[in-house]
Amino acid sequence: MKSIANRTWFALVLACVLLFGVLTFVIRYFMFADRWVSFTGSPHVYTNGRLDTGEIVDRSGEVLYSADSKQPYSDSTKIRKATLHLLGDRAGNIPPRLLRAYASKLFGYDKLNGTAAMETDGAELKLTVSAQAQAVALQAMNGRKGAVGVYNYRTGEILCALSSPSFDPLDPPNVEKENTDGRWDGVYIYRFFHATYTPGSIFKLTTLAAALDNDPGLADETFVCEGVRIVNGERITCPKAHGEQTLKEALAHSCNCAFAEITLRTGKSALNGQAEATRLTQSIEIDGINTRQGHFDLSGAEDNDLAWAGIGQYTDLINPCQYMVWMGAIGGGGVAAEPYLVESTRCGGRQTYAVDREETPRMVSAETAEKLKTLMRYNVKEMYGSVDIPGVEVCAKSGTAEVGTDNNTATFAGFIADEKYPLAFIVVVEEGGAGSSTCAPIARTVLEACINVLDGER
Repeated sequence: MKSIANRTWFALVLACVLLFGVLTFVIRYFMFADRWVSFTGSPHVYTNGRLDTGEIVDRSGEVLYSADSKQPYSDSTKIRKATLHLLGDRAGNIPPRLLRAYASKLFGYDKLNGTAAMETDGAELKLTVSAQAQAVALQAMNGRKGAVGVYNYRTGEILCALSSPSFDPLDPPNVEKENTDGRWDGVYIYRFFHATYTPGSIFKLTTLAAALDNDPGLADETFVCEGVRIVNGERITCPKAHGEQTLKEALAHSCNCAFAEITLRTGKSALNGQAEATRLTQSIEIDGINTRQGHFDLSGAEDNDLAWAGIGQYTDLINPCQYMVWMGAIGGGGVAAEPYLVESTRCGGRQTYAVDREETPRMVSAETAEKLKTLMRYNVKEMYGSVDIPGVEVCAKSGTAEVGTDNNTATFAGFIADEKYPLAFIVVVEEGGAGSSTCAPIARTVLEACINVLDGER
């Protein structure tokens, strides 16, 4: 009898385990079946790693990729190059992240009939980017390495998300053999989302946000620059002695001596808090693409290190997309729309996905955002005439990040303070020298292209 009882209990345990397993499978099936069926190895959906159906179009409806075509990419060479990192290449060195993220929305799979119910008619993935703006940005970069980004900080639509250099996916280079001069270094990296850079003086906006939030009276103070400031035995230098200057003049002149003083007065805690509030050290997910985390760590910093960190050097690193959103938050009064690339998907004559717009957490107070806006507008009027566009208020800050001997990364970031064109932007050029001379003209060219896009949609 004891043996029978033991066997009965054993059978009951097995039955419970089996029931638990079945229930777990059913729950997970209804939660994740669309992901399972659309994984990249599925022969029902993919051929040689490529989705068998659907089109990707830009915001105007221009076809960028058509899976049903023998030659799936755009007929335009410049558009193919400009959208390479968005769409991926044939060899799989640059993965088609958007297609993979939205594959299940592009065919008529359902949980009861599986792939037997697959429909492919009218499968379309519509992006927020403008192919023309992307092409203008790539041309403006002129083969230089870096990234260009523009987005609507009121709606979240990314109009331009460029990585340079690029190549024609129909005529790819033999990178291993042709890269003797370094021109293809990092070509497979989507720099706008996946690279980090020493920011240089554009980071002074982050420092200033922390300083103004902690000391609103700072805006009325003056600072004296003698060309050098000694901090903990280390020289903090400016290209020249700026003399006595107001805060807006110190930012316009990008005075390192003044900002060393501001940084030390503000302190580690406030700077760390501002970097955290602006998500500069976080990764955000944008339609299946995860941005790379930046870096801001003052844990072991001495006063001289702290001063350089506030200036945008030390170990500071930013991701272009993340910093662009921070610029949008300043333009938006302290908050901005979360960025996105995919507007909608359609399949079988019906909409299968529509974006649900969201807002970022508050990054800075409305009062401080307004002060930063005024200061950044002064920068453009007094220092960056090459980016000033008639009829709109461009607000910006340039940067020149020292990343090695005779090797400066040029940066330029800001926004348009206009409800008609609420665009935030960033331009990064590796080994580009000064941000004001290298990046500002690129920014203006791309912003004008994006303004034309928005005007054409009205």
